[in-house]
Amino acid sequence: MLQVELVSPEKVLYSGQATFVRARTVGGGEIAFLTGHAPFIGALDTCAVKIIQESGEELFVAVHGGFVEVSDDTVTLLSDVAELQEDIDVARAEDARTRAEGELRTDPDDDEAQAALKRAEIRLEVANTAPATTARH
Repeated sequence: MLQVELVSPEKVLYSGQATFVRARTVGGGEIAFLTGHAPFIGALDTCAVKIIQESGEELFVAVHGGFVEVSDDTVTLLSDVAELQEDIDVARAEDARTRAEGELRTDPDDDEAQAALKRAEIRLEVANTAPATTARH
């Protein structure tokens, strides 16, 4: 089992046992962590983090930057901003996406609008992800 800690400046979003964690690192792409993973430190990209909890239940989190560290079967995700799937305001994320798309039509090179669009799209992706059901025997 992995011990997983997902922390933002506001609160601890998840602390518990898991069998799997997937995130995206800046410049490194998606990376998955399982028990026995080699030590690792990386910068988190704006991404959807997937955690498969000890129970088999899937947890999805929108993460907007930060760091991930893996050591001795402990995965620590320190995020600048993170939102659990059930906490995402879909209407607000859709409005943010619409605003960012409008700004990018005016100025396609607007870095702030590009970042806002990416954040909105990750929020919507996480909000609309249906967790897989796990059959227990």
